[in-house]
Formats: sequence, C-alpha cells, structure tokens
Amino acid sequence: MDELDIYQRQGLGHESGVGRQCGLVLVDFINGFVDPALLGGAHVSEAAQRTQGLLHAFRERNWPVAHARMVYAEDGSDHNVFCRKTPSLTRFTETADCSQIVPGLAPISGEYIVRKQGASAFFATGLADWLRGKGVDTAVVVGCTTSGCVRATALDAMQHNFLTVVVADCVGDRAVGPHRASLFDMGQKYADVMDRDELISLFS
Repeated sequence: MDELDIYQRQGLGHESGVGRQCGLVLVDFINGFVDPALLGGAHVSEAAQRTQGLLHAFRERNWPVAHARMVYAEDGSDHNVFCRKTPSLTRFTETADCSQIVPGLAPISGEYIVRKQGASAFFATGLADWLRGKGVDTAVVVGCTTSGCVRATALDAMQHNFLTVVVADCVGDRAVGPHRASLFDMGQKYADVMDRDELISLFS
C-alpha cells in the first residue's frame, strides 16, 4: 500500500482552511540561519527571498506581522537543553550579528518582535495573545528551519487553536530531505501547506 493511501484511509490530511484574519509569523529569518557557515543553507536564503513578496502583501493590507528570532542572554543565564543539543545557539545574543533579522525582511513600526529561547515562536512568549489581540484566527507560518523551528511553531499554532498555513516556498532547511518530510507531515496533521502565490490569490 502506498504511504499516502495509509494517511487517506485513516482520515488525515483534511484542509482546515483560512479564516477571516491572517497574521504572518516569520520564524528565524536571521543572519545566522541563512548563512551556511553558521546554521543555515542556500535553501533558506531562497525562502527568505520568496517571503519578501508575501510580507509586502501583508503590509499592503495592514495585517498583523510578527518576527521571531533566537536571543540568549550574554551571561548565559537562560541557556537550556536546546543549547546543549546545539551549542552554537549560545552565540545568538541580542546584539550579535547572527541573531539580527535579514535586511530584506527587517521589521517596521507596529510589527511584533518575538525573542525566543526554544524552537517554537509560541513557547514561553506572548505571541498567541498578541495575535488574538489583533483579531487573528489564521497563523501563516514562514521561516526556517522547516524541520525545526517552523514545524514547532506550526504545531503550537494549531494547539493554540489557530487555523494554520505553512507556505511551502517560503520555508527552508539545511537539507532537502527533512524539509520535504516535514512539509508532508505538517500537511497531514497540523497545517494547510500551500505556495506563496496560491495563498496571496485568496486575499483578493
């Protein structure tokens, strides 16, 4: 039996849909996650470039936008198990260049900046409350990495009862295999997965 047949037979993969108000959540589009010499890769850079058009579409409509970035204390007081698994994360401090949002996606006034120490942009942050305060019922998730922080954020968005969309060509990973597997899995269980232009076409 084909793997997809198993999922369909068990009733997975249904669409949750897009609601009345979308909010864009950009996950870790920061210098260190784009640079292959640190924690990034070329795949992430391409996703960041594609996201510029989606960010423009949200700004044109004055819709809520949140930017999440990894930020740890200079003195190491908030280092956690995530840092033990990936010690290079300890370099991502408030002022470090690697923790700064890439120039093409830099926040503007009124956009929310989430400083996180875990994979999910929702975990131990005020993101869910901020989105609800803006009337958001649909979280549109982009960023990196697909198999890590994007997946964790999409899962938590769903668990906070937001309709959730992951934009397939606006997320990236350091390897294609985990990227594709994670998109498939999220699409079956946690989120609607669609391309940027398909999503934007729903806005008009």
